Amino acid sequence: MDLFTLHRGTAPLLISLPHEGTLIPDDIAARMTPAARRVPDTDWNVERLYAFARDLGASMIVPAYSRYVVDLNRPSDNASLYPGQNTTGLCPIVQFSGEPIYQVGEEPHGTEIADRVAAYWTPYHDALAGEIDRLRRAHGRVVLWEGHSIRSVVPFLFDGRLPDFNLGTADGASCSKALATRLVDVLAAQTRFTHVANGRFKGGYITRQFGRPADGVEAIQLELTQLNYMDEETFEFMPARAAATQVVIRRLLEECL
Repeated sequence: MDLFTLHRGTAPLLISLPHEGTLIPDDIAARMTPAARRVPDTDWNVERLYAFARDLGASMIVPAYSRYVVDLNRPSDNASLYPGQNTTGLCPIVQFSGEPIYQVGEEPHGTEIADRVAAYWTPYHDALAGEIDRLRRAHGRVVLWEGHSIRSVVPFLFDGRLPDFNLGTADGASCSKALATRLVDVLAAQTRFTHVANGRFKGGYITRQFGRPADGVEAIQLELTQLNYMDEETFEFMPARAAATQVVIRRLLEECL
């Protein structure tokens, strides 16, 4: 099984979907709880939600394996992205519900974590860097768009209901002020969805690591609430519900281009 798929487009836009994967190797799955084997914290259906972006000329990279194997959007040293707040780690041991992922005593440690980084994390990041470099050399600039989604209510991670569209630019460090302003203007111009910029989600490791506006690489993370395109309990994609969400995503991506 390939670790990821990479569609190489023609436009200066790369869409990364690092939490789309659902596969778990058998030896890891055998140590997990039955609830965790369902991989509930997947960014469900985001590849389908963003499928139209290929028609815009965008590149797209999508992993095969679950964030429960290794979280591609965390630093390889497992440093916290949100100090002082509940979060999950490089090789998570708790679900977003706060429940354990592994049976007692079966959590990954030390060498196993390093092996997972080498086997899954490093190849994805190498591919990201390579595609960013290709597009920047071809166009002089590139936008890296981190596509994420999450249940609308996750008490373990945040209070209340999350806004529908959550833009993250590392508090303005990962993309130009001009682009950030245009994106917020797109969200402000529509009235169907709530939105926030640099709220609970400011952009994960990939956004912060690769976003270098002065060098022609702008990075933005969009965290969507899943109820606006799918059923949060069954994980079923709902095309009619998704259509309105896709309209707004398209407008955001067009601003990037």
